[in-house]
Amino acid sequence: MATATVPDRTAGTVAGQLQYWLAVIFVIGWTGVICGGLGVQFGSWDYPCPLCMVQRMFMALAALGAAVIVRKGMTGTIAARDYAMGWGLAVVGCVAGGFASWRQTMLHILPGDPGYGEPVLGLHLYVWAWILFIAAIATVGAVLAFSHSTAAETIPATPHRLVGLIALWFLGLVLAINLVAVFLLEGFHWFLPDDPSRYQVFYDLHILS
Repeated sequence: MATATVPDRTAGTVAGQLQYWLAVIFVIGWTGVICGGLGVQFGSWDYPCPLCMVQRMFMALAALGAAVIVRKGMTGTIAARDYAMGWGLAVVGCVAGGFASWRQTMLHILPGDPGYGEPVLGLHLYVWAWILFIAAIATVGAVLAFSHSTAAETIPATPHRLVGLIALWFLGLVLAINLVAVFLLEGFHWFLPDDPSRYQVFYDLHILS
């Protein structure tokens, strides 16, 4: 007589919690990368171009995808579809952002081209972005390849809820600052210049001339 196989819920719960913590790392990590871009922008007066801003937007999408998982985890339970939605959005953001950063890299690939902006640790920011997008896609792919549970995962409230809340607020704050940064550069115009050289809003308001 065949015996029913009892699923290993302990292993499933551990895997689910690991995915939750990876999502937290995704949120904080991508938010930190956007912070780095803002730091270069305001710290060294290195004005980001439209492609730079597009990459930031897709970094934000990757972080928001992971934020779906974090937010669900704060309720105490994450369904398999929540993981699928969150990681799916993150992968879309990383693939699109990877293409944008690849495009900008190819624009400056010819020998003698100085590139756009100042290098950081030997590489331009868009090259670093390309590397990070590819690494993130590979990470999510590996996670999904080893995730076999289709049942809802129980996520303990402490300390998961506090850490998740900090990560989400950090993301929201940085996204708000980035929106302000875009407005400062673009001013009251529909498009950002290909090679911005000033914070246009101050000239639109006649604060500077």
